[in-house]
Amino acid sequence: MLKSVRFYARVARLLAVIGLGLSLAAWVGVLERLGRGQMMATRQRLTRWFLARLSGALPFRVRVSGRVPEQPMLWVSNHVSWTDIPLLGAVAPLSFLSKAEVRAWPVAGWLAHKAGTLFIRRGSGDSGLVGQQLARHLRDGRHLLIFPEGTTTDGSLLKTFHSRLLTSAVETEVPVQPVAIRYLRDGQRDEIAPFIGEDDLLSHLVRLLRSDRAEVEIQLLEPIPSEGLSRTVVSQKAKSAVQRALFGEEEDEALAA
Repeated sequence: MLKSVRFYARVARLLAVIGLGLSLAAWVGVLERLGRGQMMATRQRLTRWFLARLSGALPFRVRVSGRVPEQPMLWVSNHVSWTDIPLLGAVAPLSFLSKAEVRAWPVAGWLAHKAGTLFIRRGSGDSGLVGQQLARHLRDGRHLLIFPEGTTTDGSLLKTFHSRLLTSAVETEVPVQPVAIRYLRDGQRDEIAPFIGEDDLLSHLVRLLRSDRAEVEIQLLEPIPSEGLSRTVVSQKAKSAVQRALFGEEEDEALAA
């Protein structure tokens, strides 16, 4: 009985937050139509404010370690779930690069679009155009976050960091901010939070809201200068940093071998 009450209370809170997000996104749309000039900085500030409230409506206790960089950087993080986006987006004003399928999600896709998310279709020829957009954001002094694995995992491993996604940092000589995110439940790897395989958003959300509160650790690691380095080297350095943070030195060294 108590679990059912908790579930419906969480649903009500989440719906209220989503309603607030829809109102904010509609307001931004009106300002854009009125020709209020450059809106990206406003989008990022409002998005962070909204994502902080969305994170609070999810059943997580979040602990952030490390320093939020003041200068613009390309943030690169391992990817476990769609919840990575609100949790990381609450840390700093960020724009995101996401797979094109997210744009078609009901409500969430529209909100992501209004928040300034850039979408890329895997296997298409638009990666060059997206790279130019990423570089433009960085040159304009704005933080960007990408998931260079290109997909989610269950949190037990890291996939290849695709170096082409880091081209914008190398071209603009903007540092890379590695981020490690980990979900824990009773001290062990959380098996509910990962959003993988054929999972759908609604089913996953229901499972989350019915579950007990889990722990999330977000580590902002030492920034990596990109000046004078190739995108491959920067990608390898970023992956090694995240690998060490999540799994320790020994696994990182074994991977390199």
